[in-house]
Amino acid sequence: MCGIVGVVGNKPAPELLIAGLRQLEYRGYDSVGISVFKQGEIKTLKTKGRIDNIALKLEQNPLPNAFVGIGHTRWATHGEPSDINSHPHGNHRISLVHNGIIENYLQIKERMIRKGYTFESQTDTEALAKLVDYYYVQKGNPLEAIKKVLEKIRGSYALGILFEGHPDTIYAIRKDSPLIIGLGKDENFIASDITAILDHTREYYLLEEDEIAIIKQDKVMILDHDLEEIHKEVQVASWDRQSAEKAGYPHFMLKEIHEQPTVLMNAVGPRIKDHKIDFSESGLTPEVLSRIQKFHLIACGTAMHAAMVGKQLIEKHARISCDVEVASEFRYRDPILNPEDMVIIVSQSGETADSLAALRLAKSRGTKVIAIVNVVGSSIAREADYVLYTWAGLEIAVASTKAYFVQVALFTLLAYKLGEVKGSVSAEQTQDLLDSLLKLPVITQDLLDKQETIKQMASEFVNNRNVFFLGRGLDYAMALEASLKLKEISYIHSEAYPAGELKHGTISLIVEDFPVIALVTQAGLIEKMVSNIKEVKARGAKVILIGRPGLEHTHDFSDREFILPEVHEDLMPLTSIIPLQLFAYYSSVLRGLDVDKPRNLAKSVTVE
Repeated sequence: MCGIVGVVGNKPAPELLIAGLRQLEYRGYDSVGISVFKQGEIKTLKTKGRIDNIALKLEQNPLPNAFVGIGHTRWATHGEPSDINSHPHGNHRISLVHNGIIENYLQIKERMIRKGYTFESQTDTEALAKLVDYYYVQKGNPLEAIKKVLEKIRGSYALGILFEGHPDTIYAIRKDSPLIIGLGKDENFIASDITAILDHTREYYLLEEDEIAIIKQDKVMILDHDLEEIHKEVQVASWDRQSAEKAGYPHFMLKEIHEQPTVLMNAVGPRIKDHKIDFSESGLTPEVLSRIQKFHLIACGTAMHAAMVGKQLIEKHARISCDVEVASEFRYRDPILNPEDMVIIVSQSGETADSLAALRLAKSRGTKVIAIVNVVGSSIAREADYVLYTWAGLEIAVASTKAYFVQVALFTLLAYKLGEVKGSVSAEQTQDLLDSLLKLPVITQDLLDKQETIKQMASEFVNNRNVFFLGRGLDYAMALEASLKLKEISYIHSEAYPAGELKHGTISLIVEDFPVIALVTQAGLIEKMVSNIKEVKARGAKVILIGRPGLEHTHDFSDREFILPEVHEDLMPLTSIIPLQLFAYYSSVLRGLDVDKPRNLAKSVTVE
């Protein structure tokens, strides 16, 4: 969740750290801080709030001639956002930044108090810092201190540490939280994400579980838990700085919505060969797919909504049973997993803590795992048996759009491929889908060109405090995603319901002018949906209709309508989501909110 960056080089470290932290602010923006070596001494500046706050402090308290340092931007877990709770934590001997949660920090804290340490913050990280300091005093050696600390802590962590007496070095470790080692020219880095250091290098090492990195200006050494050196392969990022810029758009979210026609073909193009669906490059050959008896689709948030679309399409076309499960619940309910089952983990970042834990549980039970992820080389991608990369490119806005879009597209292809293997989908049916899919970039671009219409709709509803989304079948999954998008960036309370369920209690909330957004894209469910819409309309609801072509008499049951273009039935989720994403976006903009960095949220949830 939090963002970490560190540098060892020959350029002013404070400026580099702040620039890197600006690129990581989507990981957390409750507070921010840096520690640097200045003339051999550790100097720390930290503050509650955004990056600009620390930049102002630095102007008031400059740190010249500092070329080694660590920085942190925080998403609060233990302790409220404050100057004291912000990172780095430490003293004149050590300073560290931490992403993750130390689960046994209370026991560590009690022990450190008995040893004579005092505490100022409410964070788990301060207890960790005291423990590192204690063993550094005892051992007199950073590596021995780190090794001892690793024996004593439980939880997840990515750590960057400075030690007094070693002013040319950063020490780094990770477990269950991402951290990479950037390899520059006459400078080296640590970072939670390659975006923080793209201005300096695209080459990096992936730090594995409990490996210790020693980073100096001219070399990087990586050790295993026995302190023996490991030689690793250099990775090269596929993204560049241009990918991490807004390219003239006012917000990353709007840019990423507009990138969807392009990233769609990035995702599906490599899986279409000779007018056929082909996943063999990922190891998902017809032989592998034919053995699957059941799917467990596991994800969180937006990715789970993509999995809900996947469930319906797989069950419809391949006749294979699918469960969709919240990753944070899956591992704690002792799930039934069989060798013939297949688990699919869906995650944009590939570092989602709950999803990673579910993956490991599945593998411990002998069940194979497919990962649908965006970030190459991420933990989930590395540990899965099969990987379907979404190739959506860098996604920076906290609210996911284009990653979700291509997750749905890949599930659609997978459903048809499974149907072919099982004999329930004909070659003609697949060809019909692919013909329509290949036209979709032009169709979706036409939808994006109508964004002013959606903006006008949003302006009419933006002052409402509550919204309901209604849908049936695939439209219910879309309603869930639309509701999440609206609430997470506009702070309007919204709920999504299967349309037939509303009258089983919640329709009691419908009063005059209560906003309801109804999705009607599934041909076989039109009559039922229209009846449900009329039920809320009869009680005074103000209805926005997102509908398929050919709907009749829509003015009888809606106040505003947005009619989608004609596409293949199974591709309607890829068209209906675009106006819904834009509706959420403009609702946030019109309320004057920070679209890309909604309160209390971070891009990558790397803690449970």
